[in-house]
Amino acid sequence: MTGNTESAHDPAELGELERRILLIVWRLGAVTAEQVRDDLDRPLKDSTVRTVLRRLEEKGYLAHSVENRTFIYRPAESRQRVAVRAVKRIVDWFCEGSVEALLVGMVDSQVLDRNELQRLAERIAAAQQGSATREDHTRNSKEAKA
Repeated sequence: MTGNTESAHDPAELGELERRILLIVWRLGAVTAEQVRDDLDRPLKDSTVRTVLRRLEEKGYLAHSVENRTFIYRPAESRQRVAVRAVKRIVDWFCEGSVEALLVGMVDSQVLDRNELQRLAERIAAAQQGSATREDHTRNSKEAKA
């Protein structure tokens, strides 16, 4: 599979058609240009779809392989990873780098509900527990070597 993984690309710079096509590829997993064109809700020329797929690959979002002379496109990055980069950019731009400020704003604006907050608290607790376990393991390893 080939692909140019330029993972530093800013997702905020994706055009509307690029975002739609990327969503199709994430949903289907592996697609041809024809499948993408068929899945779009508006008629486009095959060359337009191929150009957008090639641009997404150049930006590091897609990779392709060739099967029987047909390009098969697959995600080079997960939806979650791209979303994290986009949110990081928002945090940097609007919250002066503070994730806490973003989350407080989401709570105040009722973007996060009680269940989502509970799941988030559980994930944070699990991450803290994992971090403490790794620190203990590292400390024990250093003591054993001494």
